[in-house]
Amino acid sequence: MDKNPEKESLRTRLLETRDNTSHDLLKIASGNIQKKLKKIYAFKDAQKVGAYYPIGSEIFTQDIIQELLSEDKEVFLPKVIGDHMEFRKITSFSSLERGSFDIMEPKEDCPMDNNLDVILVPTVGIDFTGVRLGYGHGFYDKFLAENKITTISLTLEKQIIKKIPKSEHDIPMDWILTEDKMIQTQR
Repeated sequence: MDKNPEKESLRTRLLETRDNTSHDLLKIASGNIQKKLKKIYAFKDAQKVGAYYPIGSEIFTQDIIQELLSEDKEVFLPKVIGDHMEFRKITSFSSLERGSFDIMEPKEDCPMDNNLDVILVPTVGIDFTGVRLGYGHGFYDKFLAENKITTISLTLEKQIIKKIPKSEHDIPMDWILTEDKMIQTQR
């Protein structure tokens, strides 16, 4: 759990900004991001893709997930177990149930596999170096510290800011995708 007051203040401000985005605008932005994803070779060539089921004003991933499944790619979504997160394979949206934090997660009988080719990461805010601000629970950072996987942050253009205070445990993103931009970070 991240208790940095500067990050907390940023998180509150950025969530408020994102939450004020209309559903229609989010749908358009999500569609643009889905098109841009296909231009990233790490994503296009990936056989095992980690994704997330969106909550609130996060970039919608349902169409991305559906497209991956229809292309016979293996799709994995996160499941929170205690203080860590693991990825489990889904074969359709019926593989999901309401889980931790009221988020749709794979059911208990979905097979676990953390050895993924690429992972789509929900983002509250991010800077141009790829330092990401999440919800402060640290699940993605802990997971990525143990599993070296190409990361793609999905976010709105207005969520990119000049600088996010970097903590020791923060794992920078490899790519940032917005409705307007594709940024490969310099790490």
